[in-house]
Amino acid sequence: MKKSLLLLVFIALFVTACGTAEQSSGEAEVDTNDEAKTLRVVTNATYAPMEYMDKGEVVGFDIDLIKAVAEEAGYKVEEVEHIGWDPIFVEIQNKRADLAMAAITINEDRKESYDFSVPYFLSTNKILVPEDSEIQSAEDLIGKIVAVQNGTTGQEAMDRLIGRNHSDIKKFEDNNLAIMEMESGGAAAVVADNAVVDEYAKNNSEKNLNVIEDDTFESEFYGILFPKGSELVEEFNNALNAVFDNGTYTEIYQKWFGVDPNIQFLKEQQEG
Repeated sequence: MKKSLLLLVFIALFVTACGTAEQSSGEAEVDTNDEAKTLRVVTNATYAPMEYMDKGEVVGFDIDLIKAVAEEAGYKVEEVEHIGWDPIFVEIQNKRADLAMAAITINEDRKESYDFSVPYFLSTNKILVPEDSEIQSAEDLIGKIVAVQNGTTGQEAMDRLIGRNHSDIKKFEDNNLAIMEMESGGAAAVVADNAVVDEYAKNNSEKNLNVIEDDTFESEFYGILFPKGSELVEEFNNALNAVFDNGTYTEIYQKWFGVDPNIQFLKEQQEG
């Protein structure tokens, strides 16, 4: 009887252990799936108000928007990593990051190597100059030293205006350095996206800077950058349109720019 009782106890313990092991295995799978839903997002946080550092944290319009879009798509973005402008494209091309959000203009050259979401922001380049500058238009930049961020459409705009790699174009790692060059007298103007120069002039009114708009500079659109062939593109396009429609995009836009966005115009860019 004792042997039989011991055998029954052993069997019961074995069954319980198996059940616990199976349960633990199932819980691990859930955790793994949750981890897979967390995306690695990279940026260049030197582009206020789109993305910039504040007390060690990356903040900005783009950051609020990508978190909202990712949540709508069913993904997590726990942290947006500031890695710099050029490294963004390396990380995405090598598929070491899931996506990049950094005021990245959609253009044909980039589309050869990367995928983009539908447009989420309308932008154009503007000219930032000291208040006493004689520069009043893009044409006035000819013959002047102009500071730009390397690899941006600001640089491309100057390349088209006075020639690629012209000695009058000073290229910098980010727009902050380009603006510092102008303020120190090393350049007559800065050409950069409207959101950047408008925000800088507004937040530094004591520096007496002027922002000049010129039709010579074409309108452009920002998109979320993905590795070529990413399966996330369709999901994020659907999620982006959802935040357009449910008021989330407008709320974020108003928070950072104080005005309503033209969502209809953005959605029209998706046609064709």
